[in-house]
Amino acid sequence: MSKVYLITGAARGMGVELAKAASTAGHNVVATARDAEKVTAALGTHDRLLPLRLDVTSQRDATETVEATIERFGRIDVLVNNAGNFFGGFFEELSPEQVRTQIEANLFGPMNVTRAVLPQMRRQRSGLLISISSLAGLVGGAFTSAYAASKFGLEGWMESLAPEVEPFGIRTMIVEPGYFRTELLQPESTTFAELSIDDYAERTAEIIPAWQAMNGKQPGDPAKLAKALVQLADSDDPPFRWVAGADAVVAAEQKAQTLLSQVEAHRSLSSRLSHEEMQFA
Repeated sequence: MSKVYLITGAARGMGVELAKAASTAGHNVVATARDAEKVTAALGTHDRLLPLRLDVTSQRDATETVEATIERFGRIDVLVNNAGNFFGGFFEELSPEQVRTQIEANLFGPMNVTRAVLPQMRRQRSGLLISISSLAGLVGGAFTSAYAASKFGLEGWMESLAPEVEPFGIRTMIVEPGYFRTELLQPESTTFAELSIDDYAERTAEIIPAWQAMNGKQPGDPAKLAKALVQLADSDDPPFRWVAGADAVVAAEQKAQTLLSQVEAHRSLSSRLSHEEMQFA
């Protein structure tokens, strides 16, 4: 059955592939970006495609986008929160403004669009909310503190949102891609730290060229990810969390093992902290 997909960040990269995959599967697609003309340039024109301007950091834009979607297609079945950017740098070298901008785009942006979509999905008593997180939403790392903070926040919000909306027939999915050959590391999407601190200079001089060299050579194929994601979204039982990419699977397994080992290492001490009348197994 044909569905209506609303996809953010659909002018390039993963968003374009998601829009193509959804269209190929026979769905109607509302493809959004800050510049709607770039969406049309990337995807062309056809009756089942509606390109719209959307700045996800604007609640007004999000509301107007939902209204235009309902006017054109009558419903919204799948929201894909894909728009985002990347601020790279050691925490001390990232300005407060950069950190706020990172979280505004990657966390508050999806919240804005989801807040606008939820009333329609509640009326329908159905829908699927998908947020594109990252392996960095599960495993933190040096030089990614602001980005990881935004993605960890995204995952905590989605995990808490799930039981809130489940009674209305609304499902949620977190996607945790590893390294895919998107445009995330290109200058349009990546910003490096404004400040410079001597103690970090040597490592910064090594990391930035290494990441720039990685651009366009990431192992993951975004077209395959998009096709697989639409397949999961169209299934009767979409997963709550999908770890995407062989590298992400390995890293997620390592994180799970590390968490279990850390719990086990201090199980006895941790289990003796309750009031005597409250005991836990």
